[in-house]
Amino acid sequence: MNEPKTVGILYPGHSAEDDYPTAQRLLGPDVRLALVHTEMREDAHRLDALLDIGGDDVLAAGAARLPRLDSIVWACTSGSFVFGWHGATQQVAALRRAAGVPASSTSFAFTDAAAALGARRVSVAATYPGEVAERFVEFLAHADIDVVRLSSRGIVTAAEVGSLGRDDVLDFAEANDHPDADVLLMPDTALHTVGLLGDLERRVGKPVLSANQVSIWQGLRLAGADLQRGELGTLFARALAQELR
Repeated sequence: MNEPKTVGILYPGHSAEDDYPTAQRLLGPDVRLALVHTEMREDAHRLDALLDIGGDDVLAAGAARLPRLDSIVWACTSGSFVFGWHGATQQVAALRRAAGVPASSTSFAFTDAAAALGARRVSVAATYPGEVAERFVEFLAHADIDVVRLSSRGIVTAAEVGSLGRDDVLDFAEANDHPDADVLLMPDTALHTVGLLGDLERRVGKPVLSANQVSIWQGLRLAGADLQRGELGTLFARALAQELR
């Protein structure tokens, strides 16, 4: 039997990290999600705090605590896009050097996942304050992704985002979609979504890309793992549908 593909997940602090064990159960034993909590000196969706949690030294220290890997993902959207496109590219390059395996971040996972679905017009349901959410819009523009609606819930801490329950998450998604959007993006890895992807897509009537979902997808893709997983939303089911044709 082949060894499972192992994806390293660098996750800042504590909020919705239980999305990853949930995903592990859905993915099965042929892949492994190895999660390490990276240092978060201050839990704040504020530009200076986000630049700090995404520092090269913080990510390298997290990577050093992981086992043998096939890929690694910095599972923090705001802690990557806040550096801008060029800075986020440098961040991933430094992580790749530190870990010695293919690397990415959640911000690039969003742009790659949108491209995989052929999505060019998106809605963004962001839990962040407005100043931070606008940085995500700027990041998406570098990938020629047009944001037709941006909502900012204005929550400052990841801990508060992680406390949002199922109904709140579903209502937030539905209220902030736009009919012209190809997909809805929910960019915060502090938000519980992995167990809700089917419900989210039924509620909004279109594909939903969530931060923890795309982080896992990107890690599996970079590791060369099978992406044919039907339980993690349209992003994964699309690969299965293409294989069956």
